[in-house]
Amino acid sequence: MSSIRRRPRRRAALVATSLAACLALTATACGGGSGDGGLPQPSDGTSADDGEPGAGGGSDDPVQDLIDNLPFDFDIQAWLDGGWEDWDSDNWLRDIGEFVNPIIEDLWDPERMGEAQDPDQSIDEGQIEEDPTPETPAENDPMGDRGITDPEPLPVEAEAVPTPYTENGAPIGKVFFDGPEGPLVCSGTVIQDPARPGQSNLVATAGHCVHAGAGGGWYRNISFVPAYNDGGHTAEDAYSGTAPYEEIAPYGAYWAEYVSTTQYWIDNGTDSGGNGAHGDFAVMSVAPLEETGLSLEETVGAAVPVNFDAPAVSGLGAATLYGFPAAPPYDGAAMYRCTGEPGRLSLDATMPVMYWVGCTMTGGASGGPWLRTGDDGQPELISVNSIGPLESTWLAGPRLDAEAQGVLEHVSAQAE
Repeated sequence: MSSIRRRPRRRAALVATSLAACLALTATACGGGSGDGGLPQPSDGTSADDGEPGAGGGSDDPVQDLIDNLPFDFDIQAWLDGGWEDWDSDNWLRDIGEFVNPIIEDLWDPERMGEAQDPDQSIDEGQIEEDPTPETPAENDPMGDRGITDPEPLPVEAEAVPTPYTENGAPIGKVFFDGPEGPLVCSGTVIQDPARPGQSNLVATAGHCVHAGAGGGWYRNISFVPAYNDGGHTAEDAYSGTAPYEEIAPYGAYWAEYVSTTQYWIDNGTDSGGNGAHGDFAVMSVAPLEETGLSLEETVGAAVPVNFDAPAVSGLGAATLYGFPAAPPYDGAAMYRCTGEPGRLSLDATMPVMYWVGCTMTGGASGGPWLRTGDDGQPELISVNSIGPLESTWLAGPRLDAEAQGVLEHVSAQAE
C-alpha cells in the first residue's frame, strides 16, 4: 500500500472563513494534448476558432486579451452577480482558450460544499468485452496491449483513511465546481511541479471534473480543498457549519487559475458510458484565497510525482486508490481507499489500455489518485479515478501517457 506522509514543515497561516474580498480573475489557454500524443500549445491570446489574433490580441493584459477574444460579450460584474449560472449553450466556455474562473466571495461555504453532488460516471458493464486470451505486452509498451481487457476484478471493500488527514493524506482533497445542474464534487491530489521543485501549486484530477466533454464546456467556480474534513466530523456537522471551519478546510480553499485536460476527453467525453475515459485526466494550477507566501506543496507538506511511463500491468504491483465517495452508501464527508493489483480495461482499441481495480467507492471519488510505490520507495501517481459500474464493484482510470504529460507541462508553463 502506498501511504502518504506529510513532510515536516513550518505551519502556514489558515485561510480565513470568508473568502478574499478582492476579485481575482483567472484565465488559461487550457490547451489539451493533440490527438497524436503531441504536447498542447498555449493559445497566446488567439481565437480558439480560427487561430488568428482577435481584437484584443497583443495587449499587455492576457486576461483582457482572453475576454476580448471570446465569441460573445463577457461582463465580469454580471458574472459575479450571478451571471455564471446562465448555462445557455451559446455562452458555455468550451474551447481551448476560453476558461475563466473569477473568485466569487463566500460561494463555497461548508453548507454549499455539502450540497455538491457527484458527477456520475457510471458505465454499463455490457459494454465491456473480456479478452478470453489476454496477451502479455512488450515491457513498458503503452500500445502493446491496446484492445485487451482482463477478467473483471473482484470487489474490494473500501476502507476509511485514518484522521487527521493532515497526517495521513495531506495532499488529497475535494474538488468543488458548478455545472448546469448545480454544485458538484470530485477528488484531487497535489502533484509535483517539475518546474518548481518543492513549491508546486498543481492539482491532478479527472477531466470530467473540469470539463463536460463533447457535450459541453468548462465547469465554473472550480476550487480545491486539501485534507477536507480533517477532523473526521460527521456529514451533518461538516455540512451544517457546526464543525469549525479550520477542521473542514485545514489549509483553506484554493481557486483554479489554469486548467487543462486532454483533447481526447474534450472531443469524446460524455457523462455516462465511458466515452473519453482513456483520456480522463486534468491538471489545474491553484491559488489560495488569501496569500500566505507559501506554495500549496509547502502548505500541505507533501506532493506526489506523476509517472507517465509506468510499467505494464504485469510489473506494476499493487496500487492504492483514494477519494471522497459521495454517492450512497457514502456521504462525501470521509476519505476512503482501496488497494489491489490493476488489470487492463479497453474501451477504445486505438488508445493505451486503462487500469481497473476492485473497489466499492462511488461517485465523488472521481479524480482521486492511484498511487503505487515507485523505484525510489516513495508513492507516485499513475492514474486517477475515472469510471465505475452502477453496482460500484470496481474503478477504472486512464494510463497516463504523452498526452497526459503534455497537460501537466502546459499547466506548469502557465503557472506563476
